[in-house]
Amino acid sequence: MASGDLVNVNPQALGSTIEFLTAMVTPTLLMSATGSLVLSTSTRLGRVVDRVRDLEKRLSELITIEDHSGVPLYEKRLDTIVNLLDKVTSRARILQRAMGAFYYGLGFFTLTSVTIAVAAFFNTYRWLPIPIGIVGIMCLFYGTILMLLETRMATATVNAEMDFTWALANKVAPEEIVRKYTYNAHGKRRIRRKVLETLEEGDAPK
Repeated sequence: MASGDLVNVNPQALGSTIEFLTAMVTPTLLMSATGSLVLSTSTRLGRVVDRVRDLEKRLSELITIEDHSGVPLYEKRLDTIVNLLDKVTSRARILQRAMGAFYYGLGFFTLTSVTIAVAAFFNTYRWLPIPIGIVGIMCLFYGTILMLLETRMATATVNAEMDFTWALANKVAPEEIVRKYTYNAHGKRRIRRKVLETLEEGDAPK
């Protein structure tokens, strides 16, 4: 009789148990993904803060120079550093907002798991995990949009610094080296328009 009880498992009870465990696992997967986003966002924010400090140091050193004529492209160098500071400051604020959105999502996903456990005992509240989970997903979506915006700003920051570096190289490098990298194999200029504008603001290009 005892062995028969072990073999004859109630399928309905087993199905309910599996359904409950599956519902509990789903928010856990979302919490894991959100945690990874929080970690990567925190790392990017730390790098941006270090970048702000580095630019601030470069700006302080630049404005204390008395003889500006001895610094190639001084005015453009100063403008570039201020521009980069503006961009990285905006990036830091966006990353802070994104991290806040991810933490909110993490909290709502945790609350979803709790409400699923509550709904298992009180059939009256079976609808409760659904809106809470949706709010968590919306927080995750909002944070992702912010990260995409920050990525675009990071690309613009890199381009601005590379444009100035290339313009500075064309300013101080020997003429034969500049000509070597000015045109590609098809005879077209490799220098971007912004670099040419930078050179035109200073002395004429070589």
